[in-house]
Amino acid sequence: MKAGKSSKSWREKLEKDMQPKIVAVPHKWAQRIGDGRMLVPTPLLIDKTIKKIPKGKLATVNTIRDHLATVFKADMTCPLTTGIFLNIAANTAEEDKAKGKKAITPYWRVLKEKGNLNPKFPGGEAQQAKYLEQEGFEIQKTKAAGHFTVKDYDSKIVSFS
Repeated sequence: MKAGKSSKSWREKLEKDMQPKIVAVPHKWAQRIGDGRMLVPTPLLIDKTIKKIPKGKLATVNTIRDHLATVFKADMTCPLTTGIFLNIAANTAEEDKAKGKKAITPYWRVLKEKGNLNPKFPGGEAQQAKYLEQEGFEIQKTKAAGHFTVKDYDSKIVSFS
């Protein structure tokens, strides 16, 4: 299975030879969030972090970003690349599953803020909800925003330390 217009598989994108790096917070962002040191992670680093989330636990994108910033002694982790690399990890997991691999990266355990499911994951919110329900999580639809969330998600957030 090939990814979009690219001739590279999701696995090739995940395993791209790159290293995490620390850069200055871009000037445009610094005006809003302040100056500091920002970690630019790698797809493999995001994948490895997701694999640390045990069954029965969850993480939000921000808990992953905060954890990595702490590990790398940075003030923050780049939100843009984190989102892109999370998507690569999720699609690689589904690509692996399609090839018959049983133990795949449990990307469905990563929520957006406020416990929201991620519509950009493979199969959208419906597939993420299915995986989470199979693990015993209760999914609910919020009335105001129309998002699907995990009930009491905040009591199930993993501690990476």
